[in-house]
Amino acid sequence: MKCPFCHDLENRVIDSRLGKEGDVIRRRRECAHCKRRFTTYERVEEMLPMVVKKDGRREMFDRQKIVSGLKKACEKRPISITAIEETADRIEQALQERGDKEVPSSVIGEAVMRELHALDKVAYVRFASVYRSFKDVGEFMRELEELIEERRGSGKPRRQSST
Repeated sequence: MKCPFCHDLENRVIDSRLGKEGDVIRRRRECAHCKRRFTTYERVEEMLPMVVKKDGRREMFDRQKIVSGLKKACEKRPISITAIEETADRIEQALQERGDKEVPSSVIGEAVMRELHALDKVAYVRFASVYRSFKDVGEFMRELEELIEERRGSGKPRRQSST
């Protein structure tokens, strides 16, 4: 580790502590050359997949896009930013756990739909209306009817999107 002051490579670790969430190790170091102290942080390198878009393009996974979509769907709903961040965390973690190098954007979209369905039905319908690109009011009404039936406890299975 290069000293940020004199750029010497020789230093020693004085103290190591686990971060609050347990996902980071904080290390206090002392430079062997200039004797100044500095802090470094060590964390696991997260390997997120490339996202394969509907048109075949590939782009880096962008957590901010998920957060942005969730915020838009939850706008003017009683959903805290903390709940939105935690939802994005669960989606991101699920993608990491898959271990795939590439993932279709539809997999991410369906994960967002599942999370919103559990979080807030209105936000779910808002997101679904954009994500599934309802062509007419009939499609929108069918989605609402499924939600109503589900709420009544009919046990009717949810329709899975083919996108």
